Amino acid sequence: MRDPVLCEWDLVSLGEVMLRFDPGEGRIVGSRSFRVWEGGGEYNVVRGLRRCFGLRTAIVTALVDNPVGRLVEDLMLQGGVDLSHVLWRDFDGIGREARNGVYFLERGFGVRGGFGMMDRGNTAISQVKPGDVDWDEIFQDEGAQWFHTGGVMAALSEDSTEVVREAMTAAKRHGTIVSFDCNYRPSLWKSRGGRQGSIDVNRSLMPLVDVLFGHEGDIAATLGEASQGPVWHTLESFHAMAGRVNTEFENLKVIASTVRRPLTANRNGWSAFGYAEGEAYEGLRFDDLEILDRVGGGDSFASGLIYGLLQGKGIRWALDCGVAHGALAMSTAGDSSMATLHEVERLMTGGSAGTVR
Repeated sequence: MRDPVLCEWDLVSLGEVMLRFDPGEGRIVGSRSFRVWEGGGEYNVVRGLRRCFGLRTAIVTALVDNPVGRLVEDLMLQGGVDLSHVLWRDFDGIGREARNGVYFLERGFGVRGGFGMMDRGNTAISQVKPGDVDWDEIFQDEGAQWFHTGGVMAALSEDSTEVVREAMTAAKRHGTIVSFDCNYRPSLWKSRGGRQGSIDVNRSLMPLVDVLFGHEGDIAATLGEASQGPVWHTLESFHAMAGRVNTEFENLKVIASTVRRPLTANRNGWSAFGYAEGEAYEGLRFDDLEILDRVGGGDSFASGLIYGLLQGKGIRWALDCGVAHGALAMSTAGDSSMATLHEVERLMTGGSAGTVR
């Protein structure tokens, strides 16, 4: 790990940041007003690390310079993430050349599951090409301990995949830790080979990864049952799975997977497993977690685990931190965490949900 004193950033992330329209307890089709948030898988990680854990983070993304793009910027400014590496694209007046991504999300309740509708075609970030970002400036001149990106960014376009590869290669060249969250989204891979297409891309990137958020189904050479849905593990089965992955990709230092068992839309089992140095670990378990808004729970898990590893706390502490942070993030509306480090640590040590006065 690079010396933090010599690095301007604790973590830099690459990914799309969209505007989320939230109908609250209602449904999209009947709503006449929406609350808006900023959100994106890779962005949520750096925001959580900045707001909850107080680390120095920056986002690399692209936005169209119009009022919607500036609204996304204003929301990100509230999150405290550095925006000096945002690429601004000219607005052509109607969004034919490039646009800002938006999405609508119903939270669901009880037997009615959540529902997300994406509107992210032809966005500015999907059109970024290799060479558009000066990665040597970020990783060499400024310096970063950690770089994070994932399968959402890699899925946006053929060029996006190569930008991810370019960024990860530069990070490795300068001694920066690289993490990758496979984060499969069927809507993004529909025109690029579906699940098999995502696996092919993930496998091509794995030699550049140090910390993997995902499971065997995301990177297995052969499309199998584990690739088609959620993977539920015991400690024993996770150890065997992670061992197989690590045997093929020996460069992986840590493998982490969340485990979510939906009982209803707003009651889930929630935990995670981790693997490092040949040993498997199980994090905190919430067998019946009440959820207000599940979006961003996995991203908040990732930021908590990364925080623990950056602080040298060890994989077991980092796992518990990630699970607790994810649980708290799902107790508030919006993609991003509104938790504090004190709240995370309190939950990790068995703190109750009683009112603190």
